[in-house]
Amino acid sequence: MGKILASKLRETPCNSVVNYSLISNAGFPVYLRGFSAIDAYLGRNSSAAVYASCRADLADLARLFENLRYPGAEFADAAADAVADTAAAAAAGGKAWYFRCDDSRDTQSTFSFLEFYQDCKTRRFYDPNGVYPYLRYLRDGVTYGTSLQGDDTLVPDAASWLGTLNANAAPNRALFDAAISLARYFPQTGVKGINAVAALLPSLEKIAPPSIEEQRLLLMEILSAENPAPGFELLKRCGFIASCWPELAVLDDVDHSKEFHPEGNVWKHTMEALRYRKPRAPDQSGGNLFQTLSLGLLLHDVGKPLSYSAGRRRFDGHAELGTSQARRFLERLGFNAQLVNDVCYLVRNHMLPAALPRLPLIRTGEIMSSPLFPLLMELYRCDESSSFKGLDGYYQSSAAYRSFLKHSRNPYRSADGKVLAKGQAFSFF
Repeated sequence: MGKILASKLRETPCNSVVNYSLISNAGFPVYLRGFSAIDAYLGRNSSAAVYASCRADLADLARLFENLRYPGAEFADAAADAVADTAAAAAAGGKAWYFRCDDSRDTQSTFSFLEFYQDCKTRRFYDPNGVYPYLRYLRDGVTYGTSLQGDDTLVPDAASWLGTLNANAAPNRALFDAAISLARYFPQTGVKGINAVAALLPSLEKIAPPSIEEQRLLLMEILSAENPAPGFELLKRCGFIASCWPELAVLDDVDHSKEFHPEGNVWKHTMEALRYRKPRAPDQSGGNLFQTLSLGLLLHDVGKPLSYSAGRRRFDGHAELGTSQARRFLERLGFNAQLVNDVCYLVRNHMLPAALPRLPLIRTGEIMSSPLFPLLMELYRCDESSSFKGLDGYYQSSAAYRSFLKHSRNPYRSADGKVLAKGQAFSFF
């Protein structure tokens, strides 16, 4: 199995007990692996799913889980979705489990770029590729034992860490794990670092595109990171985005007016906007809202390459065009209908908050009444922050929204603050 890390490490529990208990009680060893094991070691809970290896075969898992399915993803033989209406599932974050079945004595295999494990029963970690010094640095900010670079003051970088990982991984898996690692653990990586990591990866030429489910998980794993930009940049650098997500690739071809967007073209603006999200709570509270906001920011300007521009009239109709483009993108990746509709609400209306103080209530009342409007305001804050305009417009729009909420709760005034006649019913529609 490789190097065992036991007494020195914290007794970190597996980040979910729902599916682990069923398998373990049936007598099959279960290991968290990859990002799930790293999350457990670092005390985080940021992965979009739970990744595990187990000694059970597919027939065993099918007997244990009524909802077992076979996603066809390279990295998983089977998957079990959490039942959202159970207390146990809520405690586990409602995440799907992705299983790799391994009936050999050695759970180390070649399908993953990341090889780091936690035994769910003993809570011990296994480190076959010697990445513990890097993980300890990520957790505690200190190196372990001898220095990685010959100087204890040097910080491990992405290329040196990823160079220790599984060289036998499938090319798609290696790229995806490297992209997620950059976004999650090396958020400040620049162009040189991204190019150094790309040089470690095998060529993706003539390789079949990954499954839709694997693409969706990849997208959400990167978006769950504090700064998704390095991960997306690696995917773009290696040609994956142009091949599989062309709606995003074309953003790099659309220049912005330096007067309004000195940060660069639409792609750079989008990456910058994602960086201004507020961190998600460690307990995953608000996870669905964070996911909706992240997708909304990623896609809010996808209509610009399709829109009309002439002179100072730039990107006319891009919100409406972007809504259709975003819907096609999300539906192609298999996102659920409610999430698709929520993200499309953000894309369609993302220009409205800027005009809120000067628009009549008849134009804005229904949109402001939506439970998603606070999320739309948060998207506006990130959008404005990324363009270096300052937040004066955001504060003015926030004041207009607070006024609307205040008057909407007052039965004696209309939503724009006018006193209602006796017996008059409030309505802004």
